[in-house]
Amino acid sequence: MESFAALRRMMVDCQLRTYDVTDRAVLAAADEVPREAFLPEALSHLAYLDQPVALPGTGRALMTPMVIARMIQVLDLQPGEDVLEYGGGTGYGAALMARMGTQATLWEPDAEAFALAEPALRAAGARVSVTAKRPSADGEFDAILVSGACETEPEALFSLLREGGRLIAVHGLGRAARVNLYQKSGGKVSGRPVFDAAAPVLAEFRRVPAFVF
Repeated sequence: MESFAALRRMMVDCQLRTYDVTDRAVLAAADEVPREAFLPEALSHLAYLDQPVALPGTGRALMTPMVIARMIQVLDLQPGEDVLEYGGGTGYGAALMARMGTQATLWEPDAEAFALAEPALRAAGARVSVTAKRPSADGEFDAILVSGACETEPEALFSLLREGGRLIAVHGLGRAARVNLYQKSGGKVSGRPVFDAAAPVLAEFRRVPAFVF
């Protein structure tokens, strides 16, 4: 079996670059952060496949590598910025952003996933703060990566953005899904679609079924 380093380089060259991921910092981070560290050892062989991977015993999954990399690229992160990954499970997205020179935090309210996050980040050598609770201060982050699909807009996260801050999330399910980029300007948040992609749904952003008589 090929080494994880070789598989990682293949992922960068054959998945990310062919999916319009061109930012050198994003590509370098993807080539350096060991994605296998964010999966149980029994699933590590799935780390570099072109697909999402569910985290057993949790309500979370790692998004497809090319989707999370392109979402991070769209955020246009700058070194030193305060960034948040929401619902990232073991925190692969936060680790990528931290490797790009940001001050990264993972907010993971899923208790089972949260228990896996710190060991995974430690094994990957990633400097990421981890919390199971909502960050205490509004307007705390320059950028937020929502690591999963939302059937409803993630409005509960908008107040965490600073003025000029950006939030990116997959909106919708299946073939109808689009990645939306939101930005706060004048205290208001507006969004626009930036590319098509799908991701495992986050239960907390599911649409509540309407009551039918």
